[in-house]
Amino acid sequence: MKKKLKVLVLMGGKSPEHEVSIISGTEVVKNLDPRKYEVLPVVVSKDGSVWKLTDKKSLLGLSNTLDLRGTSKEITLSDSKRIHAVDSISEQKVDVVFIAMHGPFGEDGTVQGMLDLTGVPYTGAGVLASAIGMDKEMFKKVMDAIGIRTPKSSNKFPCFIKPNSQGSSVGASIARNAKELDKSLSLASKFGKKVLIEEYLKGIELTCSVLGNENLIALPVIEIVPLKGDFFDYESKYTESGSQEIVPARISKTLTKKVQEIAIKVYKAINCQGFGRIDFILKDNKTPIVLEINTIPGLTPMSLLPKAAKAAGISYSELLDRIIKYAKE
Repeated sequence: MKKKLKVLVLMGGKSPEHEVSIISGTEVVKNLDPRKYEVLPVVVSKDGSVWKLTDKKSLLGLSNTLDLRGTSKEITLSDSKRIHAVDSISEQKVDVVFIAMHGPFGEDGTVQGMLDLTGVPYTGAGVLASAIGMDKEMFKKVMDAIGIRTPKSSNKFPCFIKPNSQGSSVGASIARNAKELDKSLSLASKFGKKVLIEEYLKGIELTCSVLGNENLIALPVIEIVPLKGDFFDYESKYTESGSQEIVPARISKTLTKKVQEIAIKVYKAINCQGFGRIDFILKDNKTPIVLEINTIPGLTPMSLLPKAAKAAGISYSELLDRIIKYAKE
C-alpha cells in the first residue's frame, strides 16, 4: 500500500481574517482524502503565539466561527494540544504544509519564510511573491512595469480607500465627499499605517483563478454581483446571500480570453506558485483593470476558487490534490 502523505494544515493566525482562515482550513481538512493523506490540523492563536494541534472532529464541530470576528475570543476546540511551531513541523516528519492562512502574517511571506527554515514544502507562493501580492503599492509598481493597468491614485470624489496590506477588502470603503473621506481614512488606518486612495471605477467585477507552477491553467472567469454593498466587500464575501457569483461570467469569449491572459501574466510577473486568484474591474464594461492578486485565495464553501474549479470539472478534493502536488514539485 502506498504510504500516506502527512499534511499539516495551518490556519488562524494574527490577522483580521483569522476566522475566515479557520473556515478555509476546516474545509481543507474536511475534503482531504483520508486514503491519501494523514492530516494534522493546526490552529494559530489570534496573537500568533500559540499553535494548537487538533483533529478533524474538533474542527467540524465548530459553529458560528465568524461570530468571534473583531473580538479577542478564540475558538473552543474539544481536543487540542499545544505544539512548538517550527520544531513540531520537523519532529512530526511532515511531508507538506498546507497554508490556509489569509491576510498579514499568513499570506504576506512571514509564515512562508519561517517554513523555508524547516525545509518542508508548503502550498502556494514563496516569500517574495507573497510579500508583493500583499503589499498593494508594490504590486501596482510591478504591474506598471509590465504594462498592466491598475486603478490610478485619485484626489477626486468618489474615490476608493483601502489599507495597503490587507486582504478580503478589510478596511476598504468608498468616499463620495470630504466627510466620508475622513471616515474612510480612519477605518483604513486601523489596519495599517499606509493607506491608498484610488479612483472609484464603475463596471463589472470579475475574478480569474490560476493553477500551476510552470504549465499554467486559467480557470473560468467569474462575474461578481454584490448584493449587500456597493462593491465586493468583506460582508459580501463571507455572508450567505452577500453576493451572486455567475460562472462563466456574462462577457464575450474575446473578453474572457483577454482576462484569462492578463491573469496568467500577473501570476507570472510576481512568480506566484501553486494557485492564485486575480481580481478585476471591467471599466465601463469594456476594459479589464487589475485590482489585486490573492496568493492564498479563500477556500471556504462560499469562496470563488472552488467555484471556478467546479465549473472547470475539478472537484474540491481534486483541487486540493493538485495544490499539494504543485507544492511537492
